[in-house]
Amino acid sequence: MNVPADLLYTPDHEWVRREADGIVAVGITDHAQEALGDLVYVELPEAGRHVERKEACAVVESVKAASDVFAPLAGEVTERNDELAGRPELVNQDPYGAWLFKLRVDDAGAIANLMSPADYAKSLEEA
Repeated sequence: MNVPADLLYTPDHEWVRREADGIVAVGITDHAQEALGDLVYVELPEAGRHVERKEACAVVESVKAASDVFAPLAGEVTERNDELAGRPELVNQDPYGAWLFKLRVDDAGAIANLMSPADYAKSLEEA
């Protein structure tokens, strides 16, 4: 399984990349996209929406199943990746490049509660 060392993770298979000014990009992991199979639809939160940590705020749907994507942190959605509406398969092709949405995090310290790459990789091995 591909687990990039420069990202943080959640037990629900979301990844988080820190960007500038308290903004984080959020996507689903290689493990998640592989388990789902070929994505056919992505529903993303609107910019300006405030989400709470662990709130279901997006949906990824494949030919096999639909799955909620949970906010890894509380914050305001600043942007969503509208390219995925017409090309959801980009998540399958590059799960760590095809971010779903970006958040301005309410509490920057909460990032410390996310899983390290080593901890996430270990959780996959134990599953």
